[in-house]
Amino acid sequence: QVHLVESGGGLVQAGGSLRLSCAASGPTFSRGAMAWFRQVPGKEREFVAGISEWDGSTYYADSVLGRFTTSRDNAKNMVYLKLNSLKPEDTAVYYCAAAPIISRSQADFRSWGQGTQVTVSS
Repeated sequence: QVHLVESGGGLVQAGGSLRLSCAASGPTFSRGAMAWFRQVPGKEREFVAGISEWDGSTYYADSVLGRFTTSRDNAKNMVYLKLNSLKPEDTAVYYCAAAPIISRSQADFRSWGQGTQVTVSS
């Protein structure tokens, strides 16, 4: 099982940028798909972005397409999420997660980090 730790969250003004990092440990990291989800209190956790394990292909929620970019460095066991043109509605706790296959469903993800808070002020 992969152990995940997110960092990089914080408070930013609307229109600003942040880069979230997810440090992974465990023998199977390079062989799994990774994804970012986010959650606000009282709402379901929602898919944000994902990246495949082999060719690095990425996929995004419509709400962040063109603004967020995810990448991974298997040699460093790291996954990143660059958040640009942030909006107040992007405020949430952001989680990284690992799964054996590419998926947008949180049910497919077996390992989760503790989350990092992103707050966007208007």
